Amino acid sequence: MVKPLPRLRLQGFNNLTKALSFNIYDVCYAVSEEQRQRYIEYIDEAYNAERLTQILTDVAEIIGANILNVARQDYDPQGASVTILISEEPVIDKKAAGKEIISDAVVAHLDKSHITVHTYPETHPHNGIATFRADIDVATCGVISPLKALNYLIESFESDIVVMDYRVRGFTRDVKGTKHYIDHKINSIQDFMSKPIKSRYEMIDVNVYQENLFHTKMHLKEFDLDTYLFEEKAKNLGFKDRMRIESQLKREIVELFNGRNLAD
Repeated sequence: MVKPLPRLRLQGFNNLTKALSFNIYDVCYAVSEEQRQRYIEYIDEAYNAERLTQILTDVAEIIGANILNVARQDYDPQGASVTILISEEPVIDKKAAGKEIISDAVVAHLDKSHITVHTYPETHPHNGIATFRADIDVATCGVISPLKALNYLIESFESDIVVMDYRVRGFTRDVKGTKHYIDHKINSIQDFMSKPIKSRYEMIDVNVYQENLFHTKMHLKEFDLDTYLFEEKAKNLGFKDRMRIESQLKREIVELFNGRNLAD
């Protein structure tokens, strides 16, 4: 259960910009070239532009935002992108007798509040490692917060590794004219994660509190080879193959988690 964010009485529009960025990785091993190709096709279908649009639409609903415009695209040979422009309040066209009709000018003006996702399925050229990466950004202006969608986004993807950044920019004034550089209490991104998620992941924080910068990266605690094999079972592999594949997968996870290659 996500903690409700405390409300701060503000004067006029809240100018704080809250940005939550994810890198989400799914790591897999496909024994043959044909299996690797089928893995890419599976990921490309499971996370096509239509599915991603639904996920981001759900995010908008969770954080209490109104959708202004949706742009989406599938790519050849693989990958997809979706961008949704959002606002804190519905935009009413006075000429439309109270109906919510949004003009192109309004969409362009509110482009600081948005939700985007880009996917990057790929395979290693010389071994069976296949990696799916999704880059997600949720940026809001006003009292709505992207942190409310944190758990949903982690659960919506096959998340072996998650790297997150959260930053609050700008300032807003209260009714007395005092500037506020953040309008909610936060010690770590982990504060807004559910207990089941925190129990499954090993997590590290790097936070700069003075700058309202919060960084958390996490990877699954348990390693079960079967969950990383595509169209294959560990019991069907020889002992040496299992050890080799497990070593390759663990190395890939460590390198992605740390953001650098290990020395050979």
